[in-house]
Amino acid sequence: MSSTHVQDDKARTGIWGLDNILSGGFSRGHIFLVEGAPGTGKTTVALQFLLEGARVGEKGLYITLSETNSELRDGAASHGWTLDKSIEVFELLPPESLLDEDQQQSLLYSSDLELGETTKQIFEAVERTQPSRVVLDSLSEIRLLAQSSLRYRRQILAIKHYFAKFGTTVMLLDDLTAEVADKTVHSVAHGVLRLEELAPSYGAERRRARVIKYRGVKFRGGYHDATITTGGLNVFPRLVASEFRNSMDRTTKSSGIAQLDQLLGGGIETGSSTLILGPAGTGKSLTAIVNVVAAVKRGEKAAMFVFDEELGLLFDRMKGIGIDLAAMQASGHLFVEQVDAAELSPGEFAHRVRRQIDEHNIKTVVIDSLNGYQASMPEENSLILHMHELLQYLNRRGAATFMTVAQHGLVGDMKAPVDVTYLADTVILLRYFEARGSVRRAISVIKKRTSAHEDTIREYRIGGRGLTIGAPLSEFQGVLRGVPIYSGQSSLLEGSSA
Repeated sequence: MSSTHVQDDKARTGIWGLDNILSGGFSRGHIFLVEGAPGTGKTTVALQFLLEGARVGEKGLYITLSETNSELRDGAASHGWTLDKSIEVFELLPPESLLDEDQQQSLLYSSDLELGETTKQIFEAVERTQPSRVVLDSLSEIRLLAQSSLRYRRQILAIKHYFAKFGTTVMLLDDLTAEVADKTVHSVAHGVLRLEELAPSYGAERRRARVIKYRGVKFRGGYHDATITTGGLNVFPRLVASEFRNSMDRTTKSSGIAQLDQLLGGGIETGSSTLILGPAGTGKSLTAIVNVVAAVKRGEKAAMFVFDEELGLLFDRMKGIGIDLAAMQASGHLFVEQVDAAELSPGEFAHRVRRQIDEHNIKTVVIDSLNGYQASMPEENSLILHMHELLQYLNRRGAATFMTVAQHGLVGDMKAPVDVTYLADTVILLRYFEARGSVRRAISVIKKRTSAHEDTIREYRIGGRGLTIGAPLSEFQGVLRGVPIYSGQSSLLEGSSA
């Protein structure tokens, strides 16, 4: 990195998503508070902050009152990091005289001596190393030594004014272990970052970050999903679709099946979303995949995010009806990701989708299914908001998005676990129906914002030739009740038994 970056008015944290929500990083020469319960990733963030400084040629100092030098270095090594000469770890230990019973004072409170000695050692370490970035871990030790809110506040103010003389960017860590919530540092600090860890009733823990305060900076508010993996903390900024406004020409793309295009009034428009509704086994995934096949044949790139089905099974099943997804993937035109709903947060999923769109110029996206997406947020009630932002973003990037939703039940009064029909531009309804003693499948389009469409019902079949759709059938009853019954005498789909 060029040396000009060192003179930037923001000290980057080295965490892309965190720098994004902080509008570039921490303002230089100020004190910032990073708070969170033990295990939320404060030390990881602090180490990444110092390592980023070292990368751009800045001296760093880690002052630890709670962890040992070896523990810090072991933690760094677990992420593949080495604390080099540009980062000094100062392990602040209590004065030996205060640990020796024979030398303990009886007329003075030991806490008075400990606090003064601690502060003195901190200042001496700073003057010796002359760092640009400092981490103080953790404030809970200083709070215990201060014993009163007044002394604690004065001590924090003294530390703030001391560092201000050097223009040092300081990160204070607070593990929130005090019995009483003390907002002293909130008022003194230039900015406050909160890290949280949530434990759902099933699945991996969920982490999130929130900027509570940042003076003079328009930061990205709200909660942002986060993870800790080998390599450090990852923050996934909440997707805000309004930031991606752009003008584009919408074009109509063929599905590759003439009858389906007729049903859709010509095809599917770019920059629009399509919801495919139906009970289990009606071919929702296949209906979405035929549009992927058509996109790849046009030379475009497509992405599939599969929640519910194991990829090996999906690939084998599609190959059995003449669709070779593996070959498309090998050609670089199809990107397929298996999504584990129990392990992935909604924010990380949106980040994955966005990354594929940005890096590969994807024009067709399949999310199969929203049932699985909803399962990724078992204790959240924001699926509609998440989907609204994600669909708006995809539309504005000119992608055609296909989502599937499995309705409960097979026939009768079927209900979807989540109603996003009003968000989608096009809604395709798949149904079972009874005709001449056998179960058939019917397809219809019940909504399309971007153009006119057929209001008919067509029969379709799934076989060795893939998806085959017949001519419109008019003599149906009970469609809206969810039990369509064909009562006509005209022939059904060509090739079906009489």
